[in-house]
Amino acid sequence: MDWIIAGLLIVFALVILAMSVRIVPEYRRLVVFRLGRSLGTRGPGIVFLIPFVDRGVPVDLREVFFDVPPQTCITADNASVSIDFLVYDKVIDPERSVLEVQDFTGAARGLAITTLRAVVGAMDLDDVLSKRDEINRVLHEKLDDVTDRWGIRVMAVEIREVVPPRDIAEAMTRQMAAERNRRATVTEADGQREAAVARAEGEKQAAILRAEGERQSAILRAEGERQASILGAEGFAMALDKIHEVAQGVDGKTLTLQYLDALKALGEGAATKFVIPTEFVNLAKPLASYAKQAQEE
Repeated sequence: MDWIIAGLLIVFALVILAMSVRIVPEYRRLVVFRLGRSLGTRGPGIVFLIPFVDRGVPVDLREVFFDVPPQTCITADNASVSIDFLVYDKVIDPERSVLEVQDFTGAARGLAITTLRAVVGAMDLDDVLSKRDEINRVLHEKLDDVTDRWGIRVMAVEIREVVPPRDIAEAMTRQMAAERNRRATVTEADGQREAAVARAEGEKQAAILRAEGERQSAILRAEGERQASILGAEGFAMALDKIHEVAQGVDGKTLTLQYLDALKALGEGAATKFVIPTEFVNLAKPLASYAKQAQEE
């Protein structure tokens, strides 16, 4: 019987110890209430509680997120869009997160939905589709202002998807297709223009090179003709000098014989009349005297 009582006492002591000792990890805090009154935040490490008197409420300090399901919102130009987004928040004051709000995640989700509808309702559809960063920033600021009194800080708001109505989506698709076609046409025109410019530039360079080649060729021809003329003139001058040199050594007999050869050539021709210059008569006189001397000898 004694051992049964001892066993029960041991079990009771273990239960009391389990209720009295809490091990709080680094990423959590324990908000302690004693008979309903808050004693503040405890942890991390070992926290001792008075059984049946103290009650600890654990609070996670890690950053968490919750998903806001797709919400149908009406824009300022009466267009209906469906938007879903994520909210990232973190507890910065564990005591206030327990004392100021019952379920801060649910409260933050409801606040995010109403804030989203208010923000989208003040914008046109085109702004809603193109200004996601601005919507994220406005939602972040408005949510953070409200949740700050709960000891919660909103770290970020990220819109995940914006779905416009079907007819608007089809119109946007047609518009994007037309824009792509326009860009393709512009790109093709730019390519053709650049190709034409490149061809014109190439033709211009080719014409310049041809003209330069023709100029160089003309210069070379002119230089060759000049050199040929110079050489011809030099040759003619040398010929005249040679003739003059030879003429200096020719006597009267030689000239007379040259005239006789010329007369012989004339006589062999078909002409019946001859014109004999008077200079030939003067040259013939010495020839007659030479013949007379030859006979006397």
